[in-house]
Amino acid sequence: MRLIADPAGIAEAASLLRAGGLVGLPTETVYGLAADATSGTAVAGIYAAKERPSFNPLISHLPDLASARRQGLFDADALALAQAFWPGPLTLVVPAAPDCTVSDLARAGLPSVALRVPAHPVARAVLAAAGRPIAAPSANRSGRISATSAAHVLSDLDGRIDAVLDAGPTEVGVESTIVACLDAGPTLLRPGGIPREAIEAVIGRPLANAGEAGHAPISPGLLASHYAPAAKVRLEAEAPREGEAWLGFGPEHDTYPLSLNLSPTGDLREAASHLFGHLRQLDTAGWATIAVARIPEEGLGEAINDRLRRAAAPR
Repeated sequence: MRLIADPAGIAEAASLLRAGGLVGLPTETVYGLAADATSGTAVAGIYAAKERPSFNPLISHLPDLASARRQGLFDADALALAQAFWPGPLTLVVPAAPDCTVSDLARAGLPSVALRVPAHPVARAVLAAAGRPIAAPSANRSGRISATSAAHVLSDLDGRIDAVLDAGPTEVGVESTIVACLDAGPTLLRPGGIPREAIEAVIGRPLANAGEAGHAPISPGLLASHYAPAAKVRLEAEAPREGEAWLGFGPEHDTYPLSLNLSPTGDLREAASHLFGHLRQLDTAGWATIAVARIPEEGLGEAINDRLRRAAAPR
């Protein structure tokens, strides 16, 4: 469905997002594939539509700084940068606020959150009307060219999304600059639309590079060190062994003690939405090992298994 970017279309797009739908949303660079960042199920829909191979953190978009500060903890550097460059192509990675509503899946299980206030007036109107953080990676299938018009979005994602909000062609530009304001101090994770020199002029000192800070940057968002449980993770288990916690999948794995089930019905989208929260819940219970049922290597199962293999890797 194509919506015109007038007040009625903006209201309809916001309504679809609040209901858990997927909407092609114009930004100042390309169209984004927007979903309610507070809903793990909605965020899983982004991955399913894009056929994205792994659960990397997603940038959550807000209409203004006040909204962003309800989601993340801004130190003096982060606040100065937000005041200088928002709205605009700057993403700030900050510690998640105690009452942050961005889902575990959108944050890839990390204690930080990536936030941006875009400059496109239609995007900001939708964000204000939706009243919640909106995740919006580029509106194309993974590996394909980014969409710069509503027609491009529909040619790639028609039948996979609920609507596209047509605001005409976007001004194609570079992606947002990503700066982490965490324990290591302001660190450049990805160069983009705000030059390094402009950021350094605001903070009054050189930016660290991701490599210098001991981090490895990944695609939009945060760092390579996704949430990793303290417990060992045993994959493709048929059943838990004595003393193991159990992370099941499907109806046949819903009866063990010390267990959680990613999806009792075998729904991969539901499983994706529960992945990080269930891992954390079992991990904080103190079990030495979490045994994980076999997950089909298809659709979102590929991304779920990618994340589980990372969790099980030797540390």
